[in-house]
Amino acid sequence: MNVQQIRGAAAFALALLGHFAVHAQTVTVVTSFPKELTAAYKSAFEKANPGTKVEILNKGTSAGVAYTRESSAGGRPDVFWASAPDAFEVLAKEGLLEQYDPGIKGIPEKIGNYPVNDPQGYYRGQALAGYGIMWNTRYTKAHKLPDPREWADLARPVYHGHVAMSSPSRSGTTHLTIETILQGEGWGRGWSQILQIGGNCAAITERSFGVPDGVSNGQFGLGLVIDFFGLAAQNSGFPVGFVYPSVTAIVPANIGLVKGGKDLEMGKRFIQFTLSPQGQELLLDPKISRLPVLPETYKKAPAGYPNPYGGKIQAKVNFDSNASARRYYLVSALFDQTVTFRHKELAAAAGAIDEAAARLARKPNAEGEKLLAEARALAYTPVVDEAKMADDGFVAVFRDTKRSAAKQKQMTALEEHWGNEARQNYERAIELAGKAAAMAK
Repeated sequence: MNVQQIRGAAAFALALLGHFAVHAQTVTVVTSFPKELTAAYKSAFEKANPGTKVEILNKGTSAGVAYTRESSAGGRPDVFWASAPDAFEVLAKEGLLEQYDPGIKGIPEKIGNYPVNDPQGYYRGQALAGYGIMWNTRYTKAHKLPDPREWADLARPVYHGHVAMSSPSRSGTTHLTIETILQGEGWGRGWSQILQIGGNCAAITERSFGVPDGVSNGQFGLGLVIDFFGLAAQNSGFPVGFVYPSVTAIVPANIGLVKGGKDLEMGKRFIQFTLSPQGQELLLDPKISRLPVLPETYKKAPAGYPNPYGGKIQAKVNFDSNASARRYYLVSALFDQTVTFRHKELAAAAGAIDEAAARLARKPNAEGEKLLAEARALAYTPVVDEAKMADDGFVAVFRDTKRSAAKQKQMTALEEHWGNEARQNYERAIELAGKAAAMAK
């Protein structure tokens, strides 16, 4: 081969490489889902669509929303995929989602009273999810702990130091769990329950994955999780139990087409695949164990597999995603200031209250009971009352994403005030509980 032929061959090879570089198709998906699920969909989609590539950006829901918002048009991910319909409401209202109907037949319009798909067409239900309690059976047996059934059980003194949960600011699924309790119990009673559970926690984990992982390996006894964490652990042979409390909600885990994504058509193709019979059947994999949104898929499910369309999961909460979206950032900030960042003080208050209650049960004292009631009120009453939540101007300080310097300052001041008030309340609760316990001697 002469020099000219070599040059010609090299030019052809470069042109061929250039052709594939230009025509290589990549779909970018930002998701909070675990690797077991994303790896399965990546492999199946690439196999069904030769020459394509799925790029997975794994981020917590709140971080994923922030990433999508901060990316410039044309450079955003193509698909947003998470278990948080309220997060999708936030994205849709900010104009970051495209309307898209993949044309999949057979998916019901509602699960209970909740729409499976966004009525405006900005996002679709890709799976269904409930929220519940997971526990390590070996751990609970060793520590002689009863099996839980309701959220309220986790507030009992017997579970002090044995529970784990994540923060709603770090986990969209935890945010939905907190919102489910608030909507099911009401603002005041719901926060009281959440604060008592927080006081019983051994840890507030960095990511939602930390809770099921810790329960599975025996680091924690019990945890608040989205259902597929508990079901997947059970189906994978871990010594765990899982229960849906009666105060729970069944809501869609959603998928949406991002406006300003890198490849609109690839995003559409990926969404369509996840909703197809083939894509829905992947959810039945024991390592995934999610609830398909397509009812026909349950015919291929193993015996005993939860079927939300079959009436076996009784969800008492008709989840209101608009209400949740309205206070999305405020609830997360309030939790962090009173639970996450004040966990040491809250746990100490809970322990002191439990000790005083146990002593007074053995040796009743009327004055001690009054002090104990005051301690409980201080520790377990939210620092933001329900009347304040009805103030749209107040809520808007946290709802607006493009905040002015003045609003940012206002928000920071409120958060500092909540944190300081919570610390003072917990310290005073410890003091009063100590006095109450002393009266029972």
